[in-house]
Amino acid sequence: MALLEVIIEDFDSITIETMSQEIKAIIDELVVANKILYNEGVVDGFGHISVRHPSKENRFFIAKSMAPGLVTAQDILECDFEGVIHDPANRTSYVERFIHSEIFRARSDVNAVVHSHSPSVIPFGVTSQRLRPICHMSGFLGAQTPIYEIRHTAGETSDLLINSQKLGKSLANTLGSATVALMRGHGSVAVGTSIKQVVYRAIYTEANAKLQLESMKIGSIEFLTEGEALATSAMADIHLERPWALWKEKALAKLN
Repeated sequence: MALLEVIIEDFDSITIETMSQEIKAIIDELVVANKILYNEGVVDGFGHISVRHPSKENRFFIAKSMAPGLVTAQDILECDFEGVIHDPANRTSYVERFIHSEIFRARSDVNAVVHSHSPSVIPFGVTSQRLRPICHMSGFLGAQTPIYEIRHTAGETSDLLINSQKLGKSLANTLGSATVALMRGHGSVAVGTSIKQVVYRAIYTEANAKLQLESMKIGSIEFLTEGEALATSAMADIHLERPWALWKEKALAKLN
C-alpha cells in the first residue's frame, strides 16, 4: 500500500466519548488553537496545526482537510509518522501532513507544529532580506531564519506543496534546530514544545515580519543580538498564558 493511502483500523481508533481526559484536553486545545490562528490572521482557508500524541509513539493529532477556523473536536484525526491516517470513517487530512510527520520524526523536542501562509512573511522567503528578530516579542527567531528551497529536492516543476515523506524530510533538514523556517514562494513553518508556544511563535513571526517591512521603509534596522534573542525568548515563554487567554477569548467570542 502506498504511503499516501489512507487506511482504516477500527481496533486502533477511539471516539471523542471514550477518550481519556488528557486526550480530550489536548484535542480541545488544538481546536482552540485552530480558531486563534484564524482569528489572528495567521491562517485563512489554508494552513494547519498539529500536536504530538502524548502516549502513542510516532503519532500526532491534526484536523481533517478543512479550513482551520471551522475545526471542531470531531474533526481531529490521528496520523502516524508515515503520513497514514487512522480513522474508521476514512476521512482525509491535509496533503501537507508530511510537514508535521517529518518534523516530529526529526525533532523529539517538538510537540506542536504550525504551517501557514501568513502574508507579511512571504516576502522574506523570496528576497535577499532575511527575517530577523526586531523586537523582544520575537526573540525566538534567533540570529537567522532558514529558508527552504523546494527546487533542491523536487526540481523546478513542483506545485511547492510538501506532499511526500521525501519533501517533508528535506524541509525538516532545513529547519534543523531553528524555531521557524520560511518556505520560498509558499509560507512558513513554526515549531514549539507546546500548542501555546507554537501559536505564540506563529503569531509573532507574522507580527515581526510586519514590523520589519515597515522599518525597512525608514532606514537601517538595529536587530536583536543573538544574546538578546535568547534572553527575550526565554522570558516570553514564561508568560505564554497571558496572550493565550486573550486570543482564546477573542476567538471564541466570534462564535457566540
